[in-house]
Amino acid sequence: MPNPGVLARYQGLLNLPEYTRPVTLLEGDTPLIPVPRLAEDLGGGFDLLVKFEGLNPTGSFKDRGMTAAISEAAGRGVSTVICASTGNTAASAAAYASRAGMRSVVLIPQGKVAAGKLAGAVAYGAQVLQVLGSFDDALSMVVSISQKHPIALVNSLNPYRLEGQKTGAFEICDVLGSAPDWFCLPVGNAGNITSYWMGFQQYHALKGTGLPHILGVQAEGSAPLVLGHPVDHPETVATAIRIGRPARGEQALQAAEESTGRIIAVSDDEILSMQRQLAANGIWVEPASAAGLAGLARQVRSGALNLRGKRVVAVCTGHGLKDPDIITRTMRVPQVLPPELEALESAIIG
Repeated sequence: MPNPGVLARYQGLLNLPEYTRPVTLLEGDTPLIPVPRLAEDLGGGFDLLVKFEGLNPTGSFKDRGMTAAISEAAGRGVSTVICASTGNTAASAAAYASRAGMRSVVLIPQGKVAAGKLAGAVAYGAQVLQVLGSFDDALSMVVSISQKHPIALVNSLNPYRLEGQKTGAFEICDVLGSAPDWFCLPVGNAGNITSYWMGFQQYHALKGTGLPHILGVQAEGSAPLVLGHPVDHPETVATAIRIGRPARGEQALQAAEESTGRIIAVSDDEILSMQRQLAANGIWVEPASAAGLAGLARQVRSGALNLRGKRVVAVCTGHGLKDPDIITRTMRVPQVLPPELEALESAIIG
């Protein structure tokens, strides 16, 4: 059967109000891709699969939660939605708001959002405003205005966002028949790690699918959950997780503890190296999406994690087209050839 979208597929498992009016772009049902060569590069002896969320309608995992948040807002007659964003939330909110015939407003930190993500928000018709400050400053502003005016906040502080995002865990268990042994993903504002843990717990309670250990990974320049305190000026090439005060930080730490997992940090160099390794396996992701696997690689190579005989799933949260700048800035200009067979032979055969 064609994918009906996550609300229709899992409607009996989502805690949404009865008045909810479904707004969908047929999100979800993203592939779980085996990457055996990458597993071998990390020492081998275990199964490794990538849940590629970059194949959602707007190119990131945010669509799972946004369909729920916008559907709830539409059901109670809201005409305007707002969010703070490092990029992916902005594009998703704008797309689903336009689908519902609503106005969307997005606040972004000035100069800190990848062009591909900003273009998405603009293309979908959002009013985009830049803030002279960080994502955390922007989030504080949108929370305040949503409390003062009839404007729906659709950041991950919105509980319905988590209801939608937890469907990723359902899909993994549906495909594998159980939860993986280890589950790794990037951590920025911490809504995704929180929602996946909710989903794994709910499915285990209903179907006995088991619970994974969770490995959450932050960037070293933006690692408040690892450092144990907020980061006032977060910096990392992984713009999607450049957040110094995660809105769901406490829940993320709880998920790591309850799953007997951990949250660690990796360098930008490790993130970019893993982005290249994923691309060498046919999966192009934005830098932040590679953070989870970069953390897995560090843990395995340091001996902190023994995966022999285990099954591991890594979530890659956004497509590489969301943030192509890191590639385009460093790539060589393609060689120019005359329209002659000899020139082609010389270039590729020698």
